[in-house]
Amino acid sequence: MIAKTFMGLEEVLATELINLGANNVELQRRAVSFTGDKALMYRANMHLRTASRVLKPLLHFKAADADEVYAALMKFNWGDIMTVKSTFAIEATVYSEDFKHSKFVSYRVKDAICDWFREKTGDRPSVRLDNPQLFFNIHISMNRCTLSLDSSGDSLHKRGYRISQNEAPLNEALAAGMLLMAGWHGQSDFIDPMCGSGTLLIEAALIALRIPPGLYRSSFGFERWLDFDQELFDEIYHDDAAERPFNFKIYGSDISARAIAISEQNVKSAGLTKYISLETKSIKEVEKPSDNCMMVTNPPYGERITSDDIYGLYGIMGTTMKHKFMGSSCWVISSHEECLDKIGLKPSKRIKLLNGTLECWYNQYEIFAGKRNDFILTKNSVSEKQPE
Repeated sequence: MIAKTFMGLEEVLATELINLGANNVELQRRAVSFTGDKALMYRANMHLRTASRVLKPLLHFKAADADEVYAALMKFNWGDIMTVKSTFAIEATVYSEDFKHSKFVSYRVKDAICDWFREKTGDRPSVRLDNPQLFFNIHISMNRCTLSLDSSGDSLHKRGYRISQNEAPLNEALAAGMLLMAGWHGQSDFIDPMCGSGTLLIEAALIALRIPPGLYRSSFGFERWLDFDQELFDEIYHDDAAERPFNFKIYGSDISARAIAISEQNVKSAGLTKYISLETKSIKEVEKPSDNCMMVTNPPYGERITSDDIYGLYGIMGTTMKHKFMGSSCWVISSHEECLDKIGLKPSKRIKLLNGTLECWYNQYEIFAGKRNDFILTKNSVSEKQPE
């Protein structure tokens, strides 16, 4: 199978898959391939936090043009996976100079499916772009073609808990990936001082409580397959053995009262009000909730704020982190390096990510008391004493 993801999250996704029990895990471009049974495919859709969809390959072949794609697919036994009454949709992903138009590839795949059934039954299934029973993916790299069934349906980043959103909300899968990269697993208090619609807060709570992100979704693509096993899926869906208590608190704040109102709606929808505290305040007013805490935040960038205001905001954020978050690990994502420079602190780690179409840097700042060299020496000394 193939789990698709977003740029920069491949290694995090691979770790998730290994922890789920996947075999033969291999990194690809914005994807991770793996092997496993039907139960693992159901669990992957339920539990993966950084995947966008899980594909099950049906057919591998080579083709030089769209007509050869059509010819190869006419040889496939479509009756094994659908009926003439099934509705379907096709997504084409093409990386090849021989195939100029991905839409034309989609048309030829559609033609092959319909013509196969017309030859066998005298009737044809229907294409439905809105809520089809089956989602097919045709992937072409040079002359190598893979036809897959999409077991997810809607993208897995669409959890189902979001009722409302602020401008430019953070993708849920990206938010979860950022948290996992930061080493978050519910070990302390957590704070996002510019929480927007609350995505980082909710994903942090789901990770801390080990609640599967797929729990909120109304359906998955595989539920409409001919071989869907309802009893197996019910067993996986209702299995809460991995869930655990969370003994700390998650704090979110934003200068916008509207953003906090939106966060409150989403947190309530996710059933996490008990764990997440929300307040309207500016970054300057933010206080460290406890000695033991982690900060992860997605401040405004891109087109979301004027250049004069944005430099001041990042400067205030840096001052707040330096003077109020000593002993904490703070993580900030932004597409503007000049804005990150205004924080005035040297990042201990920099990770390149893609937020929508924006290339971003995800920076870690370890806030220490006293001189930086003393902090590094102390940290190294502690590391050397750890057992191997």
